Amino acid sequence: MRKYEVMVILDSDVDDRQVQPTIDGHLKTVTDEGGTIDNIDVWGRRRFAYEINKKPEGIYAVIDLTCEPATVKELERLMAINEKVVRTKVLRPGK
Repeated sequence: MRKYEVMVILDSDVDDRQVQPTIDGHLKTVTDEGGTIDNIDVWGRRRFAYEINKKPEGIYAVIDLTCEPATVKELERLMAINEKVVRTKVLRPGK
C-alpha cells in the first residue's frame, strides 16, 4: 500500500451540495479494493489562471488516500470519463 495525494477539479456547474457525493462516489473504488481515505479537503470555488472548457472557475478538492497502484490507476480512469471532473492530478507525497 502506498500513500497518494489526488487533486480534483470539478466543473463549476456542479451544485455545492453535490460536490461531496460526487467525490465519495469515486472514492468507493478505493475502499472496495481495501484502501483507506485519510483526508478529504474541499477548497471550494477558485478562479483558473486561464479558462478550461470555456469556464473561468472550478471546484477544487484534495484527497489523501492509501491504496495499491492499480487502484489509484482505476480511480484516475474513472474520474477521466466523468463529465463533472475537469482535471485530476495524482501525486505520491515525499517522505
